[in-house]
Amino acid sequence: MMRTISVNQAKQFILRRQGLLGKHLFTGKDGAYRYVRRAGCIQYDPVDVCGKNAELTLQSRVKGFRKKMLDDLLYRDRLLVDYSDKELSIWPSEDWPYFSGYRERSVAHGNAFAGIPELEAEAIDYIRAHGPVSSDTLPIPGTIFWHSSMHWSGHWHKESPAARSVLEQLYTDGVLLIHHKSGSRKFYDLAEKYLPAALLTAPNPCPDEESFLAWRVRRRIGAVGLLWNRRSDAWLGISMSPEQREAAFARLEASGAIAPLQVEGIRFPLYMLSDDLPLLEAVLSGEADVKPRLEFLAPLDPMLWDRKLIEALWDYRYSWEIYTPAVKRKYGYYVLPMVYGQELIGRIEAAADRKNRQLILKNIWYEPAARQTKKLSLAVDSAVQRLARFNGCNSVI
Repeated sequence: MMRTISVNQAKQFILRRQGLLGKHLFTGKDGAYRYVRRAGCIQYDPVDVCGKNAELTLQSRVKGFRKKMLDDLLYRDRLLVDYSDKELSIWPSEDWPYFSGYRERSVAHGNAFAGIPELEAEAIDYIRAHGPVSSDTLPIPGTIFWHSSMHWSGHWHKESPAARSVLEQLYTDGVLLIHHKSGSRKFYDLAEKYLPAALLTAPNPCPDEESFLAWRVRRRIGAVGLLWNRRSDAWLGISMSPEQREAAFARLEASGAIAPLQVEGIRFPLYMLSDDLPLLEAVLSGEADVKPRLEFLAPLDPMLWDRKLIEALWDYRYSWEIYTPAVKRKYGYYVLPMVYGQELIGRIEAAADRKNRQLILKNIWYEPAARQTKKLSLAVDSAVQRLARFNGCNSVI
């Protein structure tokens, strides 16, 4: 029989699983790694107004998080990788074997373009001899007619620079990894130099595409906390039809990997990972830690991946207006939702002036239901100061 819970219990469950409510579940660099493992992947975006999206995602959850910790996990410890998943993403390198089918399709895609295999061999020889390269430093001149198989750049490039095309192809093939980034510029090196051979050659734990699809659906449910079996931006990067999604849900439920919940006032059932049943019991019994914290959420935060679900549970509408013409924006260019306790209480627009080491607080908008008390004001001030320090700023304007 499907269990029924209240909207408030659903909110507490999601926020507690996200590590956004009560005592911090994650601390320091190890905590950052553990959160990414829990989420499966976090989205990367290069725009840096007051921190990049992945950094802000971790800053809101991980006590003592610093930007260098993510760089270390990616480019020194190699516990995380930049790769395709939910668009541009960061995920645990231990999941590398699951995406072998994706890499194999990428290889076949590249081989279909005349001249690409020969240029790939030339690039590999150069990188093996000289080390990390970017598209500006790889000495392969000219342009080619080519397009990438990456989810975020799967459009045609007429006369694409050959060096960039070859590096992107080898990257999607899994031959290259991102060695480091300088601003938004990517430097590549051979994956075999940084990931263990046993990991690179490990067989895919999923015996077929249906199993892989179910694995990814399960992982996205875990990333959000609760998800419904509906069309959703939470599935971005997963190529599947509604029928395939239905089959994946049915398979996961039949195996006991996920469990349905009915939330009062919401028409469609929501699904949770069965591994999270102890947390649900703690929420339902009133034993879960729900002490309020105030945090700013990243624009592409995993909790926000299904905007319709957020609206259904919190009566909160959020749209990332970075690509909206300025005259049509309701709020601002880079606006962060504010969560306080179990509620989404507003949003904030802030920008780091790193030259003068000042965080410019442009605006705060509160939701109509938010009670603007002295306690809330102090919580906002404290969170703004933390955001300033996170961005290397000494003062808030």
